[in-house]
Amino acid sequence: MNLNAPAFSSFHHDGLKLAYFDEGDPSGDPVLLIHGFASSATVNWVNPGWLKTLGDAGFRVIAIDNRGHGSSDKPMDSESYRPWVMAEDAIALLDHLRIPEAQLFGYSMGARISVFAALAHPDRVRSLVLGGLGIGMTDGVGDWDPIADALLAPSLDDVSHARGRMFRAFADQTRSNKEALAACIRGSRDLVSRADMGKIDAPTLIGVGTTDDIAGSPQELAALMPHAVALDIPGRDHMLAVGDRVFKKAVLDFYAGLAER
Repeated sequence: MNLNAPAFSSFHHDGLKLAYFDEGDPSGDPVLLIHGFASSATVNWVNPGWLKTLGDAGFRVIAIDNRGHGSSDKPMDSESYRPWVMAEDAIALLDHLRIPEAQLFGYSMGARISVFAALAHPDRVRSLVLGGLGIGMTDGVGDWDPIADALLAPSLDDVSHARGRMFRAFADQTRSNKEALAACIRGSRDLVSRADMGKIDAPTLIGVGTTDDIAGSPQELAALMPHAVALDIPGRDHMLAVGDRVFKKAVLDFYAGLAER
């Protein structure tokens, strides 16, 4: 049991009950955290120390359990997991909390969701932090069908595909609903065009581990955007970059720079 676990609440959107936490300074600048595939608000943001890092810095820290994950409802239809659909869940949470504008911080799939939210609702997004996803946002991140197959396999022993084994082991560790995750991975892979990335005017930080073989180059993605900077997270892969000290310092510096504007 995590003694630092925050209290979760829930709200309803699109016929689903969605879980979230709302911690830190209620009068602080709101940061909405959107986790990655097969993760949860707790696994992605509490356990690696982001809730404490941002809370100690005076932010209001909000994180959603994406549909299909954590304590949120888990539809089994892949169309329910289109990134623009999940982006509306995030904006609906801001509506529920009566927050007109927030900093959005997404990791991996959460970065993709954050970009779709910024494109659909630019007035609601003050800034973006995109972790664990670089030019893969526009160019794709390889074949993910073996991951869906791995999630539906009888056990980890039946999975030989390397990336499939990694995500199956992660799903087992987090006690996730593997059927819902298989639907999610089939539905959530829509790409963003390079032209659309160029339309995002919000200040953006893109952080990717230097040994991440999934994300693609953060520099290439940043080059498409008018106000983006790239960060290499040294020696970290896709799973380990999220809680890295270099990443945390860069995010706090990024937010401090925004406050000075």
